[in-house]
Amino acid sequence: MGERTFVNGYAKRSAGKKGKLVRLPFDVPLLLIVAILLVFGLLMVYSASWDASLLIGQPPTYIFGRQVLWAMLGIGVAGVLSFIDYHFYERYLVYMMAVVVILLVAVLAVNDVRFNSSRSLLSGSVQPAEISKLAIIIYLSFWLYKRRENLANVSIGLAPLSIILGFIGGLIFIQPDISAAATIVILGVMLFFLAGGDWKQIILVTVIGLIMGSIVVAATTTGKVRLEQYLSGLQNPVMGSYHIRRTFEAIIKGGFFGVGIGQADTKFTGLPLPHTDSIFAVIAEETGLLGSSLLVILFGLLMWRGLVIAKRAPDQLGSLLAFGLVGWIVIEALMNIAVIVGLFPFTGNALPFMSAGGSSLLSTMAAIGIVMNVARSSVKKEVSERSQPGAVVDLRGRNGRRGIPGDDRYGSA
Repeated sequence: MGERTFVNGYAKRSAGKKGKLVRLPFDVPLLLIVAILLVFGLLMVYSASWDASLLIGQPPTYIFGRQVLWAMLGIGVAGVLSFIDYHFYERYLVYMMAVVVILLVAVLAVNDVRFNSSRSLLSGSVQPAEISKLAIIIYLSFWLYKRRENLANVSIGLAPLSIILGFIGGLIFIQPDISAAATIVILGVMLFFLAGGDWKQIILVTVIGLIMGSIVVAATTTGKVRLEQYLSGLQNPVMGSYHIRRTFEAIIKGGFFGVGIGQADTKFTGLPLPHTDSIFAVIAEETGLLGSSLLVILFGLLMWRGLVIAKRAPDQLGSLLAFGLVGWIVIEALMNIAVIVGLFPFTGNALPFMSAGGSSLLSTMAAIGIVMNVARSSVKKEVSERSQPGAVVDLRGRNGRRGIPGDDRYGSA
């Protein structure tokens, strides 16, 4: 009984009189951050979507009600994925990417044009580009992990990686969705770096990406218009695009403390897409600089927690998944916020957890569920490793030999 008591003693001591914390089977800080973001996001969708619901002939709370349903589904998906070992997805990678390609091609075939682009299916309910971001991170994490010892070889690492990113990014680009395609490429380069990619290759990819990006902007009407409006707005905000002028108006009205939740008027007087792409402008108007700054801090905390989980992951695959998934969410947030405050050309990115939309929220919550599983696996590994030496020390004690003097990390038998 002494051995068994001691082997299990770590858990007892953790909750015992010495005041050591219990290692719960999930990451509490991550859970709290996500919960706050999710609740605040629902509150802001409720505030920002009344007019948009009425414009499509529905009750004022129609969009909010749909978002609540998506949030409940997202919570369920995250909960289930948090209990599925992240190594499990390896056997379904090919099928997952096949579905993504089929959806991206279907978007082009259906050609449901909204806001001058074909990005959605089922009357706007499903946006394959959002799903593809989640899928490509999972796929590349496994792909790079398998080739981690040979990434310096261009024919094994950089060349096929470029083909994968170019193919998926190209299908998204011709929708056209330039920002989503760029996000795919950025995430791929980040994961390549984290997996141990050669610095020279990373610099080469970055330079090529900048050149290709410049060519794309110069060759497309959308790119040129957005760049011209952005540069004009930098010189004089009054000369910027109508969208940016209205977001600036909302931000200025908000001041430091804001006008109060539900009290903004810019969302009713012409602010484009107040419940989706421009919801940060509504947040800034209703909660002011204080509230919008706290939101940015929350995303910063989310990135911090993702880095902690990535560092503690049981293997490099877990690190790649945790870093890639959380990094994707934070990059999306920063791009959206940068656009709204005029620091970046208009992209059309959703603000994670905040913007109304099922595909974005469901993909984001699925990513959180996978990251939670990486955290759970880290805890299991840590508990397992710490319990092993404890059994040895206890056996020596029962044999009448002196244990480790002063070492009470494992308590006494």
